Amino acid sequence: MRIAVLPAVLLAALLLAAGCSSTGGLRAEQARNRAAAGAGAGGAVDTPRWKIAMVTHAGAGDAFWDTVRKGAEQAAAKDNITFLYSNDAQTQNQVQLVQAAIDQRVDGLLVSLAKGDALGPVLAKARAAGIPLISINSGAEFSAGFGALTHIGQDETTAGQAAGTTLSGRGRRNVLCVIHEQGNVGQEQRCAGARSAFGGPLQTLYVDGVNLPDARASIAAKLQADPALDTVLTLSAPLAATGLQAIRDARRPVELDTFDLGTQVVTGLQAGTVGFAVDQQPYLQGYEGVDLLWLYRSNLDVLGGGKPVLTGPQVLTKDDAAALATYVARGTR
Repeated sequence: MRIAVLPAVLLAALLLAAGCSSTGGLRAEQARNRAAAGAGAGGAVDTPRWKIAMVTHAGAGDAFWDTVRKGAEQAAAKDNITFLYSNDAQTQNQVQLVQAAIDQRVDGLLVSLAKGDALGPVLAKARAAGIPLISINSGAEFSAGFGALTHIGQDETTAGQAAGTTLSGRGRRNVLCVIHEQGNVGQEQRCAGARSAFGGPLQTLYVDGVNLPDARASIAAKLQADPALDTVLTLSAPLAATGLQAIRDARRPVELDTFDLGTQVVTGLQAGTVGFAVDQQPYLQGYEGVDLLWLYRSNLDVLGGGKPVLTGPQVLTKDDAAALATYVARGTR
């Protein structure tokens, strides 16, 4: 498999995380299957049956968050954890879901911080209640301030820079970076990071990621209005599929590159319709989130030393697609 060259510290973190998932993930899946068959209802460890809640800013019908959730569920099966999952795109509703988890007196809390400032007061309540917190996926810059043990995910600026460097290496000249969720700090950081590392002009286009037909029309209109654009960079797998449709609508030879994986992205990598994908390994975010809370509850272990536990970026191309297809199909990549 060919991946981008990463700094030594980041590469070590990725190798550590990958090592944990390759065997632990398999054992967790086997433990879950045994439990479902009635052969291991007590879980894979002898610690108390703690309760952990995950509350995210997205999830319903989203393949990315399905993968995060699968990782969390498999770690929970291994660690004898009762796992509770909820999500809502509306920030105030996410706040209410966190409060509901506090009211249930959970033993640990995993929260994504896409719009982190708004969650500060309710997370202060979790801290006052003695509930250990780990942030995942979004909002690393808020994590320590909210009292989280660590943050699990990728640094979005670094991921954007990896995309920008790859765009330059592929000879791209003029890029359109599509933000599909206004106010999402991580998406802004991705485009800004790509702009800082790319050798040419990079424009930003805001679309409504909930209304994919409108997003498709907006991207196509931009491509038709600006013939200098030769690349579309999307920030999620669903938007990658929409971007490919927009490129066909514009009837221009434009390359599509993206963040995150999915069945259509891997198919596009294999077919050459997608140039590269920047993967943050969402399975690891869920799996390690639950596992690290279990380690903290059972042994006061903390990873990261005050720094995020990085799960990405990993730049994937056509050379990697065949091997990835199996794991994407089973929902772990």
